Amino acid sequence: MNDRATLRLWGWPVALAVLSAVGLLSALLGDGAWDALSWAALGLPTGVAGWHALRH
Repeated sequence: MNDRATLRLWGWPVALAVLSAVGLLSALLGDGAWDALSWAALGLPTGVAGWHALRH
């Protein structure tokens, strides 16, 4: 598999995993803006998963 095919296959799952990790860490780090960041960072992957589940 070349680099372009690998990026096409794994790009979005890796991006969603990193976003989830950022959300979890921001939830642990503080309050206020950190909470807003964690809601957004954890809500987006959940929304994407729900959209794909309802689409199929």
